[in-house]
Parts: sequence; structure tokens; C-alpha cells
Amino acid sequence: MRGESTLNKQWRRIYGIVCRTRMQRFCAIFLLTLVSSACHQRTKSDKLDNNASVEVVAPAHGAYTGAFIDFGEAEEDVTLEGIEDFETMVGKHQAIIASSSYWGELDFPSKNLNVIWQHRSLPLVFWSPWDRPYEQNTGPDRFNLNSIIAGAWDKYIDDWANAAKAFGKPMIVVFANEMNGDWFPWSGTYYGGNRPANEEKTKWQGPEIFKEAYRHVVDRVRARGASNIKWMFHTNNYSSPLDTWNFAPAYYPGPDYADWLGLSVYGQQYKDEAWADIPSLVDWPYKEMSGVDPNKPIMIAEWGTGEFPHSGNKAEWIKQGLELFRSRYPRIKAAVYWHERWQNEEGYYSNLRVNSSVESLQAYREGVANPDWLADLLLRPVTAK
Repeated sequence: MRGESTLNKQWRRIYGIVCRTRMQRFCAIFLLTLVSSACHQRTKSDKLDNNASVEVVAPAHGAYTGAFIDFGEAEEDVTLEGIEDFETMVGKHQAIIASSSYWGELDFPSKNLNVIWQHRSLPLVFWSPWDRPYEQNTGPDRFNLNSIIAGAWDKYIDDWANAAKAFGKPMIVVFANEMNGDWFPWSGTYYGGNRPANEEKTKWQGPEIFKEAYRHVVDRVRARGASNIKWMFHTNNYSSPLDTWNFAPAYYPGPDYADWLGLSVYGQQYKDEAWADIPSLVDWPYKEMSGVDPNKPIMIAEWGTGEFPHSGNKAEWIKQGLELFRSRYPRIKAAVYWHERWQNEEGYYSNLRVNSSVESLQAYREGVANPDWLADLLLRPVTAK
């Protein structure tokens, strides 16, 4: 344990009150011994061996805190120093650490995942079928969904799955996030969009092709025995274009293909965008995602906002997010802050980092200090089959 348990503190206070005679002291010491032994046994069961076969449990109460920590343009330069520096800055261990694995690298991020897991954090991997130079709004590339469905990349998928199985520790994988946007090459807009995919015109080509590719990938990974992976279906909070065919339910591959549901929730990222508060960014998307599947835990898989002159109050926005995610939306079981900064073509910066100002950092530190934001993973042993 990181410090003395509340239970031990309570018994020490009781001990001070009742220890007024020798017999009372003897009884109190006896009680303290029993409590200490029980606490020790409970701790041993909670803190399982980091190398044991375990799985991460979605918390029944509270939510995990997590972050992506500006791991470079390819989002994969994970370092222990970077994680520790961020945690020191915000004052809390991160239960989840996010990074990316782009198909263009044709590798598996073993080193990164080992750094994260040995730090006692859960790796969240955005596994994106995307080729260099990883530019948005450019349309499909060699890793297009049709080529995936046709089996052109089966060897790479199998090799990645074999490496994931060899890693052996829990991880959450997102295949092709934010498909309901129009900025990534796997967007449904590039694959027939709203063209009907059945006679009843209740299904559309873009989402149907995405679902077929998603299932193909997950099925192949599972066939290689990578049972340590939990899969997350991850959409943008609002669809672009904002049309029925492009809403999240149209893309959902089914309950057998998702263990988590994920949402991206960004505020103002560019100075010419409008400011929006947390309820307007989350209320409807949360309701939509809850309707996609009534049982899966929901993760705010990416969230953050920039800080611009003559705009909204970022510190208040962060404070509101950390309060409402855990109180207004009961199915949210984790939130991963996108701690990044980049320079735009016009020369100004979009600074989403939590320390873009003293006030923003203080708001984040105070928000995650709430004990409902869980720093440590809840683990349970996996029985060998």
C-alpha cells in the first residue's frame, strides 16, 4: 500500500482511547494484531504479482485516470521518464497510458508496452491502419479497409497478434478509432458512405465495410491466442458528417467484438473554433453510446482542449470534466487526457497540455486528487484454460 490504510488509522485511534489499564492495553494490542494481519492479507490479494496472469477489471465505483503524454508525431515514443514527469506534475499515478501502433511501421510496440506495464499501468493502444506520412484528410492508402478484408495484410495481423500474445499482459486495443469522422483514411465516407447496403436501406456501405474489416482483424488476432487483449470500439463524440448513416450505432461490430466503448471529447483545438462546455460535448454522445450497447463500460479515450486568448476558461473546463465524468455519467469508467501541443500552419500553437497555464494545471491536479479517480488498476487472476 502507498500509505497507512484508513482501517489501521481508525483502530489506532480506538487503541489510544481504550488503553488506560494494563488489561485494556493487552486487549487493544490483540485487536490491532488481528486487524493488521487482515489488512496484510487483503493487500496481498489486491496487489497481485505483476508477472502473474491477470486481467484488468472495470471499476464498479469510480474511474481510472489516464493520459497520452505527447509521445512524438508517431505517438509511440514511450519513455518511463516522460510518464514519471507527467505523474509528478499532476500529483497522481496514471492507471492507463495511451500510445499508438501505426500499421505503416509494420511492427509491434513490445518495448513501449513493457515500459507501461512494469510501471503498473494499463497500455491503451490505438492500432491504426495508416501509412506514412500519417497525414489526415488524404483518403485511403495501402492499408485500406478493402485490402484488409481481402486478406492482403493477414501476415502482418498474425505477426502482431503473436507478439501481443508473447507480451502476455493486459492491454486495451482500439482498431481504427473515430471512424465516424471524415479525417482518417478508414472513415466510412471513403467506402461508399451513405449508399444503401441492403434492399431495406437500413444499412450503408461505409459502415458495413468498416464492420467487416474490424471483425476480420479481431477474429485473426483471437485465432492466434492473444486473449490478453480487450477491444474498444472508439468513436468521435459527434459524427462528421452529422448524418444518420454515419452515427456510431451504424459502425458497431457487435457485443462479441467490443469489451469497452470509447469516446473522443475535444473542446476548442483551434483558435477559430467555438468554445463548448462539457455537457454540450458529452450529454448526447454519452446517450448515443449507451444505446449502442447497454452493458459495456465507457471510456473517455481522448479528451482535452486548447488555451487561447479571448476564449473560454480552460481551467474551468478541466474542472468541469473531472467532476462530471465521474458524477453525471455513471457508465464512464476511465478518462485519458490528451496531453499534447502542436504548431499549426498559421504559426500559432494548439496547446492541449494540462500545464498550458498555471491555472489549468492546478485545476487538473485538484480534480484528479479526488479518490474517485483511481490511480491503481483493479486486477484479478486469470485461470489457465
